[in-house]
Amino acid sequence: MQNGSDHKYDDMLHLPHHVSKTQRRMSRLERAAQFSPFAALTGYDATIQEAGRLTDSRAALTESSKERLDEKLRRIMDEIGRQPEVTVIYFEPDLRKEGGAYVRLTGHVKKIDSHARAILLTNGMEIPLTEIFDLDSPLFRDMD
Repeated sequence: MQNGSDHKYDDMLHLPHHVSKTQRRMSRLERAAQFSPFAALTGYDATIQEAGRLTDSRAALTESSKERLDEKLRRIMDEIGRQPEVTVIYFEPDLRKEGGAYVRLTGHVKKIDSHARAILLTNGMEIPLTEIFDLDSPLFRDMD
């Protein structure tokens, strides 16, 4: 069914296209570039990337590993005045998802804080004792 309102703009269909006298005509590439920053799914790429990022599970220490770690901490305490160099392997929990990563950090021990239950390095790093997986140092060479 057609009525008179269906044709009310018919006279405009055949008018010549307006051409500006002051602005140059944009190329197709320039016109397309206006729309390229548009992202219909904002954050989608970041979400996919985050989902694909792998984390490690925290390994449980055996009783013998715990005893060995305690012995290493005692040796560090005995040499604390010399600020011994130690490589600490510790678990750093991920802030955004379950799991985390094992980090290997070498530094000089400033203090083992039994109250805060942390090892403090001279560079300001503080590593919770509960997160330490292993320690390595020349102090432990005779323990192997």
